[in-house]
Amino acid sequence: MGSISSRMRLGRNPEEEEPAREGAPREEEAVEAEERPGPAVVQEEQASEQPGVSTGQGGHKRKGGPGGPMAKVPRKKLEKSRGMYESLFLRGENSDVKIRAFQQEWCLHRTYLCRSGYFSSMFCGAWRETNMDTIEMQMPDENIDREAFHEVLGFLYSRSIVIPPSRVIAILATASMLQMDELIQQCEDMMRASVSTETVCSYYYSAENYGLQSIRYTCRQWLLDNLMTRQNEELLLEINMNLMKELIASSDLLVVGVEMDVYTTLKKWMYLQLEARTCSGSQRALLPEEELSFAKFRNESDSSPFLDSDQGRAFVTVFQQLRLPYIICDLPSAHVIDQDGLIPATWLTPVYKEQWLALLRAEQSRELGPLDIYVSDIRGNSMRCGGQLFTDEQCSWTWSGFNFGWDLVVCYINRRIIFRRSAMNKSCGLGVSLLWQRKVAFRLRVISLDSTGKAVLRRETEYNVLALRKDQELEVMNLENQDITFPMYVACNFLYLPGESGSGPTGESSRSPMN
Repeated sequence: MGSISSRMRLGRNPEEEEPAREGAPREEEAVEAEERPGPAVVQEEQASEQPGVSTGQGGHKRKGGPGGPMAKVPRKKLEKSRGMYESLFLRGENSDVKIRAFQQEWCLHRTYLCRSGYFSSMFCGAWRETNMDTIEMQMPDENIDREAFHEVLGFLYSRSIVIPPSRVIAILATASMLQMDELIQQCEDMMRASVSTETVCSYYYSAENYGLQSIRYTCRQWLLDNLMTRQNEELLLEINMNLMKELIASSDLLVVGVEMDVYTTLKKWMYLQLEARTCSGSQRALLPEEELSFAKFRNESDSSPFLDSDQGRAFVTVFQQLRLPYIICDLPSAHVIDQDGLIPATWLTPVYKEQWLALLRAEQSRELGPLDIYVSDIRGNSMRCGGQLFTDEQCSWTWSGFNFGWDLVVCYINRRIIFRRSAMNKSCGLGVSLLWQRKVAFRLRVISLDSTGKAVLRRETEYNVLALRKDQELEVMNLENQDITFPMYVACNFLYLPGESGSGPTGESSRSPMN
């Protein structure tokens, strides 16, 4: 078995991490909660986890209310609350202020409206509306509609609300405008529990608009896990330029296959963005394949690269996130890139040159290679690849063209994942694969997803530097005590490090985590 040694420095340029959470309620919030008739009611798919901290449009922090969104309330209090809701809110008895919006009038009460930060500031400050009996309201947010406004006003009286996924954004928008932190937290809980193919993009964009950092992180992670595994046309249509750029740039993107599969997904996404938006779902199936569409462009433009065209320039920054060295090192993939004619030669020529020099260095140089490896270098330059396990059976993967034919095999055996060098695995036209010892920086992840795309198992190693001699193997992860759900994805990040060619059988193979 191999071991692990060598150096890696932190030198991190980290990608987005999950925001820290706060769960302790303020004392005054706890006292107020004891007087509330009941909690907000959320549909069955509501998450059981504790709510996280996020920032509203005003920039202040929100904290979850005590007892959680499904805390039990005595029946008498619920009945009393319902009676007050019907008499005061629905019938407007003893009203002392009127709110007009959406061509409708609500007869309400300042005492209850002041539970909203918006109205509390209005009625307690030196504002024009402070002493007015009728207040005309204009909605600054197009996501707010009459139904959501009505439901949120009712929440100020009843302290309970039903938030279905289809209505959560409208309610969130209204609660954000009226500065109602408790209700915003309920919306966060609903969104976190109902992320899916149909909701993830709208939730992500809303989280950006309303400062819900924990929801933004949840949606981003869902997309990193599912973008390549689901290949859903409706999902691809909803992903805008900035979001796709962020996803493709990430080393956390779950790639099943190799980098060429990322290119194929991008090509389909670009085609849908250009062509499919003008057609309905039923018509979309009649559209020509994206290959035919881009082939037509080549014929009409004298073979100019599509990304140099007026239409294509909008997509340049997204395609620049592709890791081209791991595409052109495979001959069939290089042929496809050439035939598609999407990527300009000015992008490809320096990559081919660098790959040729890297091959020469790997095969002929006796340099040991860099002693200090920075995680930021690996994040942006590592090869992304992976495989899928459908059952708990032995399986192994190799990736065509990886680092000039390195004989690395990733094996799943008896719930263990093993890296193995198999020098006699197959013939190789390049002597580089026969070097006595080779080094690679790597990270391994194992992920299982449920039917909605949520991760039910996630295990990963740190970034490590691994050195293996011929026919050596190393156990990288042990899943014997894990509750595994299939299918399961095994994802790897690799970055080849030049070793000392010509070194003999002395010295141990090694692996070390970053310091």
